[in-house]
Amino acid sequence: MRNLILVAFIEPVTDGLVFPRDGWPLHITLVRFDVDAKSGDGVKTDDGGQASGLTERIAGLIDLPVRAALGTALTIGDDAGFGRLGSVPVSLVEPSQPLQDLHESLMGTVAGLPGRVPTPHYTLDNYRPHVSHHRDKRTLPGDVVVLDRVALVDMAPDGNHSVRRILRLWELTK
Repeated sequence: MRNLILVAFIEPVTDGLVFPRDGWPLHITLVRFDVDAKSGDGVKTDDGGQASGLTERIAGLIDLPVRAALGTALTIGDDAGFGRLGSVPVSLVEPSQPLQDLHESLMGTVAGLPGRVPTPHYTLDNYRPHVSHHRDKRTLPGDVVVLDRVALVDMAPDGNHSVRRILRLWELTK
């Protein structure tokens, strides 16, 4: 199984960026999922390199809803604690119908792939969008962020669980 995640980055990132597992740029998780790595074969890219057929397949399925959501303004709400005993500090995102619609659309797409969502109890009606604090990086209540970067991220590129890689990045064009 391949461990993937769709996120909305609120810090600048680049397509193909590799970063340490404990060095995530600030982001809002849209949906985390595991998919059968054999469900897409390698395909040639325009520059002659190899790209994952799975990445291309997922990107094609989610392109329209992602592009429709780009530009959505989101307001950061109160702080909360997630995880075991509330030990993970987060900033909640105020309810947003466009963000909820994007999450639900992505969940529908993921449900059609050969795989699973490992934490289904945090999805759909139980989806609680938030921005996890990372060391001294965080958002504050009342901040407004724009959904201007959505990415498909590999949680263990080439089997390496210590890093993450952006496989595809959608950006709001200015």
